[in-house]
Amino acid sequence: MTDASPLSPIRRLDGPRRPAASGQADALIVLLHGYGASGDDLFPLAGVFAQAAPSAAFAAPHAPESCRVNPMGRQWFPIPWIDGSSEAEMISGFQRAEGDLNAFLDAELAAAGLSDDRLLLIGFSQGTMISLQVGMRRPKPAAGIVGFSGRLVRPEALAAEATAKPPVLLVHGDQDDVIPVAALEEAREGLAAADIPVRWHVSRGVGHGIAEDGLELAASFIVDRLS
Repeated sequence: MTDASPLSPIRRLDGPRRPAASGQADALIVLLHGYGASGDDLFPLAGVFAQAAPSAAFAAPHAPESCRVNPMGRQWFPIPWIDGSSEAEMISGFQRAEGDLNAFLDAELAAAGLSDDRLLLIGFSQGTMISLQVGMRRPKPAAGIVGFSGRLVRPEALAAEATAKPPVLLVHGDQDDVIPVAALEEAREGLAAADIPVRWHVSRGVGHGIAEDGLELAASFIVDRLS
């Protein structure tokens, strides 16, 4: 699942942005929200992570589709067991979202005069899924990927399909009832099998969300990857 259909034109993504606190951006951090949310929901993390990366600009694009179960929110692709879509619709939506996000990343990097090695992707839930899918298949590796409360799609295919191997940090709550914490172990094993450096952390007593310990680890990871 790497190419959007030639009959499906790229959809232009947009969402809130924050310039570098230092005044000159030397990195780009892209925040990718979950199913039924929007860029606005994850954008407050820009203020948190700007303390760790004052020279980074931030962008939080809205996913390209209206969410089927929450029309006020957005989705990167449909999810059959939630919205009743077909497996084919999910795969098609996933492929198309890959193309949309790649085009957005290319445009944002070009506008900032930056290359992929100064790019960080931070995803939550479905945003983690699309971050890992796209981040491992770009022509050049990003500085890193942080995935909160998500999963790795088709881990068995990653070793053959990965064209880039950016370091990854996975964080998951052990009380997550939306995407069980077992998904972290599956993702960790899939990444490791593809020789992709991966760190992971389980937040105790945390459900489908982001806790303070996860934010602290992500901030440290950002500093490490952009140093």
